[in-house]
Amino acid sequence: MITCGVLLIGRFFYKGPYTAKEWGICVITNIINTIITYVGFWLWKHGIIKIAMGISWGILLDFFCSLWLWTCDVCFSYRYSQTFLYKAVHHLHHEAVDPKPIDLFVLHPVETFGFGSLWLLLLIVYPFNIYAIVIYLTINVIFGLAGHLGIEPLPERILRMPLIKYLGTSTFHHNHHQDIQHNFGFYTSIWDRLFKTYK
Repeated sequence: MITCGVLLIGRFFYKGPYTAKEWGICVITNIINTIITYVGFWLWKHGIIKIAMGISWGILLDFFCSLWLWTCDVCFSYRYSQTFLYKAVHHLHHEAVDPKPIDLFVLHPVETFGFGSLWLLLLIVYPFNIYAIVIYLTINVIFGLAGHLGIEPLPERILRMPLIKYLGTSTFHHNHHQDIQHNFGFYTSIWDRLFKTYK
């Protein structure tokens, strides 16, 4: 369902065709994500994963914690890009030098399974609030779609605004696809600026 929505929105920006290979990998990615979601549901039903359901200030804390955990990706991504695993796994996603919306879902099955398993592990260790999870996943899809549009939807004057200029914009992620040694961040460029991998 989310994939269909992303691809429909993406069609507004990208008019070209998708290849059979891209569609095939997209389907596999979504099957794996569905399996991970079902496993998470099963773990929740059996009390292994606990999810907070109340409304409190904890929602913001949980949201920022999950965002922070996933924005530490610059150190990981840089080290990862130097390894055999990158060449064998993440390289598939970077076949798209000029990304388009479907490339958000063009991931190696090992990578899809790895990210999903990491989420489940975090949920087993800490009882995140359900609203924080939904907000985080929504923002993740928005940034994922924006990063793979192939165009910059934000006007230049907005991109120069104090807080916006530190976000991982479409142009920022597009540059990463063109030069895999720079712009490792996804939500923000702050870590890249600190570690001098910003371009």
